Amino acid sequence: MRLSEIDILIVPGWKNSGPDHWQSRWLRNMKAARLVKAASQQTPSIADWSERIVAAVADGTKPAVIVAYDCGAIAVAAAAPRLGRTRLAGAFLVAVPDLDPVRHDIWPARQGGFAPLPHQTFPVPTKLIGSSTDPYCTVERSLVIGRTWGADVSIIANAGHLDEQSGHGPWPEGLLTLGLFLKGLS
Repeated sequence: MRLSEIDILIVPGWKNSGPDHWQSRWLRNMKAARLVKAASQQTPSIADWSERIVAAVADGTKPAVIVAYDCGAIAVAAAAPRLGRTRLAGAFLVAVPDLDPVRHDIWPARQGGFAPLPHQTFPVPTKLIGSSTDPYCTVERSLVIGRTWGADVSIIANAGHLDEQSGHGPWPEGLLTLGLFLKGLS
């Protein structure tokens, strides 16, 4: 699929993505992209956020591809069972945090309903990208989460949490990977 054939829905992580984060840069540079945030990025509720994702997909004029980061990817996973293949074309998930059960003390898991992680398979092609040095998710858990969600998983060596602090502000490799993912969608 080409960018002109889809709506790109950017779903940021907990506390949003700063202006130098790759998601913010992609949002500024992609005409077809729209941001889907929680009512409060500081104290998100998975129920609210997943409902906003479902509404954003339904409001689009073209099939949607979701590009989600961090806890936003968990909100997408919660919304996935309500997103049909006719409206959603694919999901591109980056740096999914492991909030089951080891990280259950982190705010979104404890009070926002982000744990336990959703266990349904996505109804569309899904790509999950993790890092060998992500402080919020081990390689093993990224693989388990990806397998549970039916995602094709790629692990990038020594990439931290794939944010601007780990050197992934513009992240051109991520944009290339998204392009290859889109090319594989029909």
